[in-house]
Amino acid sequence: MLLIDCPFCGERPEPEFVYGGQAHIVRPAQPAQVSAQQWADYLYRRDNTRGVHAERWRHTHGCGRFFNALRDTTTDHFLATYKVGEPPPTTAAPVPR
Repeated sequence: MLLIDCPFCGERPEPEFVYGGQAHIVRPAQPAQVSAQQWADYLYRRDNTRGVHAERWRHTHGCGRFFNALRDTTTDHFLATYKVGEPPPTTAAPVPR
């Protein structure tokens, strides 16, 4: 069973969580002033990284809070979790292949 370390509740089984998409997507400061293409990119364009990827997760069957995680998409290994608003940890290195 995959265990995810919620920064608020501690380590819990994966079925308690829901994937929330790519982390660190910044909303345009003036949405009414961006082009249709820029708005579409903000809404729909996401990285499809092979390797370490910053993701947003929600602990739906626990505290209900969102948090960010660094996960290696090739191994499904979580390298670190951290609260929304915090920068990604620099100590998390890619998993050797």
